[in-house]
Amino acid sequence: MRCLWIIYFFLVLGISAPVFSQSKLDAFLTPSDTLIKPRRNLVVISEASLASTTLIGLNQLWYSDYDRSKFHTVNDNKEWLQMDKVGHMFTSYQLGRVGADLLNWSGVSKKDQLIYGATLGFGYLTAIEVLDGYSKEWGFSWGDMAANATGTGLYIGQELLWDEQRIDLKFSFHQTKYASMNPDKLGKGLLEEVLKDYNGQTYWLSVNIQSFFKESKIPKWLNIAVGYGAQGMLGETEDVDNQLLTNIQPLRNFYLSFDVNLSKIKTNSPVLRSVFSVLNMLKIPFPALEFNKKGTVFHLFYY
Repeated sequence: MRCLWIIYFFLVLGISAPVFSQSKLDAFLTPSDTLIKPRRNLVVISEASLASTTLIGLNQLWYSDYDRSKFHTVNDNKEWLQMDKVGHMFTSYQLGRVGADLLNWSGVSKKDQLIYGATLGFGYLTAIEVLDGYSKEWGFSWGDMAANATGTGLYIGQELLWDEQRIDLKFSFHQTKYASMNPDKLGKGLLEEVLKDYNGQTYWLSVNIQSFFKESKIPKWLNIAVGYGAQGMLGETEDVDNQLLTNIQPLRNFYLSFDVNLSKIKTNSPVLRSVFSVLNMLKIPFPALEFNKKGTVFHLFYY
């Protein structure tokens, strides 16, 4: 989705603002064991206000630039080598994680954290999908919805199975040569490219090893990560004419690397714990092996 990353970061920063604005108060930052209604109300009001504001803003400022239509669906499952779908999974997972964490901070029960917090991403992205359905330029995508449900399910499933997140869905980015070849689609400048250039995005399943081997001496913060990315994409679908002209062919990439689970780093500072929680959505750069149909490549420092 075109502005998914902008929406994600705006929501995370906005929803977290009530927490970080009083970062000097350790007691305020520490999650409560019992329900604190003012905290819960602050979270609910903040989330509802931000969600409503961004949806209204999107409808007025983004979708108004394109022709409207009757509600319709599209099948875009073959676009961008499914990188956009993995992006939906990531956004739904991370927004759900933030929603659950904020309710946990409020002292809400575990059951309600999963029902009302972990579903935040799925609910919000569903509303955006409906807006897409009324736009001629796009359309309601069942593929997007399936990806949103998968991201939410990854979070909730682990909480129900293990009562913790042993497998995190993370993100990394590097600039590529492809953006300059089609800046309208892939962005111009670092910020736009992070949002639009799927060639530079990598999504990771980051597995905490010690969580599966509780009695081992493996550091609690050490993860092993499996990544998925792609390259050679100048547009949504494969462009045969362009391939003949530029000799660029879309290619799927798979990665194997290590990672750091920041949430497992011990600290007595509620401020640092909060910062680590937000930053933990990013994959820490490490050496990595890249696999694709052309062979295997070793990266000394991949991000």
